[in-house]
Amino acid sequence: MSQNSLKKIFIAQLQQGQQVSDIFLLSRKTLAETKAGKPYLALALMDKTGEIEARLWDDAVRYDAEADVGDFVLVNATAKSYRDQLQLGVSSLQHVDDAQVQLEQFMPTSKRPLAEMEAELQAVIGSVQDAPLQQLLQAIFQGETLERFVRAPAAKKMHHAYIGGLLEHTLSIIGMAVKTAEHYPMIDGDMLVAGALLHDIAKISEFDFGSVPFDYTDQGRLVGHLVLGAEMVRRAAENIQGLDRDKVDRVTHLILSHHGQLEFGSPVLPMTPEAMLLHHLDDMDAKMNYMEQLCDKMEEPGWQWTAYQRPLERFLYLQGRGEEQNVPMAPQSGQSKQGAPRKYTRLSNGQAKQKQQSLF
Repeated sequence: MSQNSLKKIFIAQLQQGQQVSDIFLLSRKTLAETKAGKPYLALALMDKTGEIEARLWDDAVRYDAEADVGDFVLVNATAKSYRDQLQLGVSSLQHVDDAQVQLEQFMPTSKRPLAEMEAELQAVIGSVQDAPLQQLLQAIFQGETLERFVRAPAAKKMHHAYIGGLLEHTLSIIGMAVKTAEHYPMIDGDMLVAGALLHDIAKISEFDFGSVPFDYTDQGRLVGHLVLGAEMVRRAAENIQGLDRDKVDRVTHLILSHHGQLEFGSPVLPMTPEAMLLHHLDDMDAKMNYMEQLCDKMEEPGWQWTAYQRPLERFLYLQGRGEEQNVPMAPQSGQSKQGAPRKYTRLSNGQAKQKQQSLF
């Protein structure tokens, strides 16, 4: 690969007034017109550090034919501030062949190593004391399903929308689920952990994440990951001896109800203690990750207001990291200071047999 094909600057490093000549992924493109009837291109460009709006004002029709959404483009532009947001004013763009780029420079990826998280996943499955439930989990998390689960994003855009995001999100929920099961003796800890592991399993089919930008598959749009996940569990359960129908129904209920409200896509409301907890843990982790991503994008350190966040329907007051983003951060949830996976206790019938040993 030519050294000229390697990215020299990433979106997170751009500063106002900076001249840019570099490769980006074209994630959105619209040929529009000004009020005077002059055509222009409204673009969104991305790399592994984020996405930025861009505009090309001159010769827009010609450049519109140069590349499609999902293509890599060599862009000549100037970074400008528009309504307090950094934007690229593009003077030209040129299609770049996929073979000339390193995909990992454009594919957002979890900060946690995928192999480390996969090892933690196996430890979680091994911690389940209910033998039929553990066999169900082992039957599902293997082969191609496991490979895709380790790499899948948890969402298209809002939270954990990067390679490994689904596994990171799942492990984060499990970390909270284990502690919550210790706090409330009525909780069936094995059932809650199983639900946490399986609640988003079908996102491996809902999303196409073989290239960026991530998008929904036809099956994902037509059926959705809640129904697809329930189907996966029921198929796998047919071959597990000793796994009674009631337990399969309770696991399936966790998957189908975890969005919490009918208007949010759940065909049923949470109706067991484990389902109620899973919904709130899932919602909490998604929102915390969303806010963490916003903190990472803030250019200045210190407490400050964000722009209006439509997904949360509010302004947020967050602490920007600014230059501190380059300072080594504390280990991620579930990661020991030595990089070892979290140790999980075995929970059965809602009783913690011993306290969880977490190494942060």
